[in-house]
Amino acid sequence: MDTLWVVVAAVLVLFMQAGFAFLETGLSRGKNAGHLATKNLVILGVSSLVFWAIGFGISFSDGNPIVGMHGFFVNPFGPDADKLFPSLSYSDATMASKILFQTAFCAVSLAIVWGGMAERVRFPVYIIFGTVFSGLIYPVVGHWIWGNGWLSRLGMQDFAGSTVVHLQGALSALAGTLLLGPRLGKYRERKVPLPIPGHNIPFVILGTMILWLGWFGFNPGSTLGVNIPAPGYFAYVAMTTNLAAAAGVLAATFMSWALLKAPDMSMMANGALAALVAITASCAFVTPLLSVVIGAIAGVIAVIGVLWVDRKGIDDPVGAVSVHGMAGIWGTLSTGLFAAPDRVRIVGVGQPGLFYGGGWHQLGVQFLGIMAVSVYVFSVSLLVFYLIRKGTGLRVTAAQEAIGLDFAEHKMWGYPDAVRASAGATQPILKEDPQKDAASTETEAYTERAGGGQG
Repeated sequence: MDTLWVVVAAVLVLFMQAGFAFLETGLSRGKNAGHLATKNLVILGVSSLVFWAIGFGISFSDGNPIVGMHGFFVNPFGPDADKLFPSLSYSDATMASKILFQTAFCAVSLAIVWGGMAERVRFPVYIIFGTVFSGLIYPVVGHWIWGNGWLSRLGMQDFAGSTVVHLQGALSALAGTLLLGPRLGKYRERKVPLPIPGHNIPFVILGTMILWLGWFGFNPGSTLGVNIPAPGYFAYVAMTTNLAAAAGVLAATFMSWALLKAPDMSMMANGALAALVAITASCAFVTPLLSVVIGAIAGVIAVIGVLWVDRKGIDDPVGAVSVHGMAGIWGTLSTGLFAAPDRVRIVGVGQPGLFYGGGWHQLGVQFLGIMAVSVYVFSVSLLVFYLIRKGTGLRVTAAQEAIGLDFAEHKMWGYPDAVRASAGATQPILKEDPQKDAASTETEAYTERAGGGQG
């Protein structure tokens, strides 16, 4: 039964890739739709192979407080396979199910990276950085917190990955976005942001609902068993997860209504996702009432964070930095504030939170974990992206960006019928004129010719 539950949960988490595909495609322009959807297929393939070969061993095998040292190219039926991964030995699920489940987590974290860098990244970058991220960046943090590493030994509480999965993805996205620079036409002088609307809001909402559904594998599945840490405890985790998401939707709706004078549709989606990100760390440690509080605050963070990041000159098309980064930080800290003594006793990790008489210790451990992960992931990601930029190149040319990544990178269109109807041709002309303003004249000319200016 434990194995069956873990496999079902893993399938739900893997299905989240479809949610990311709809979400990112909908929030981007139609001329990049096929490129962004296909990207999710490729990174799922990369993360699945690399994490099995290298990442799982680094994350969960016995080694030292920094990295695991065994279990590479793991064979779940090999001799003493279970003994190689003592940090997962509390669950009786088979090793193959555990590998599948943890691989799905790595793939989600990698998917977050590209949302913040959408509409201007060269296709080979997904493969190069995805390999490094899945093999060397993500697994190290996984070992620190979940693999009996140094943060695990301090008692850091991150039940399903507000920091391990979501903050990591957001930090890598931030590093890449800073090196990429904004999309053409995104900012006027003095970094005054201009809206670049996505082309399909129903896709955004559908993607959000798929991700919400997938989270019932993400958080409850992290028990790794139907009776771990108590009989049927996964159902309790599912309930707190749903309550937080519901509160996040409503909080983001009313906050965007107050700030933007209308209930912004994309902010509603971001509010739900930010709440899900935040409750991911604390879903097993907090009461139902406080899961609502955590989700509501995350929904507010999503709205304010997206607007703040945009005004700071950081072009993040899907809001990854605020939704997965800021909300991930809030969710990780929330256990240090609200972890209930009876829940902590059941889960067996860390100490009660500040507001339950636990003092400052757990909050200090949570803060230390956030700072350590932030320094490591951001600095290594920045270095890797910098080396890619110096080597193969990080960003497409201005002309390619203007015409759209569907054609520029794949010589195909995500919406070929729309292109033919608007442009009257199947192939646009690519050229660059350095004398023109790339943010205005060139963009308008190419997108008009290619029919890629949907949204």
